[in-house]
Amino acid sequence: MPEGIHITSSLTLPLGEIELRTSRSSGPGGQHANVTASRVEAVFDVEASATLSEEHRRRILARCGPRVTAVAQDARGQARNRTLALERLAERLRRALAVQRPRRATRPSAGARQRGKDAKRRASQRKHERRRPGDE
Repeated sequence: MPEGIHITSSLTLPLGEIELRTSRSSGPGGQHANVTASRVEAVFDVEASATLSEEHRRRILARCGPRVTAVAQDARGQARNRTLALERLAERLRRALAVQRPRRATRPSAGARQRGKDAKRRASQRKHERRRPGDE
């Protein structure tokens, strides 16, 4: 069993900081699902984490809030759902930590502007041709 989940090349969260809760699943398993707690919910408290740097903490809080949660009830077994929940939690944290490139402002090209004007002219002509002959 791993001692933590790998988020980025420089960040691995210890499993002690992740709360794993189990409950009965509404997913697959038939009658088996009625007697086993196979649904797993992984909860990570961002503000209480000692592993995160201030920059990581600020970024995750801005995008996900103070608690990041991932749920898995896809499989019949609790062990597989636990693995899935931890993977989903890691992916959610990875997306929250990703630095977005700043958008570069662009302008439409001359050809695109000309095509827009041509389309507008054709639409106007089409509507003009639909009018009654005596309306002019």
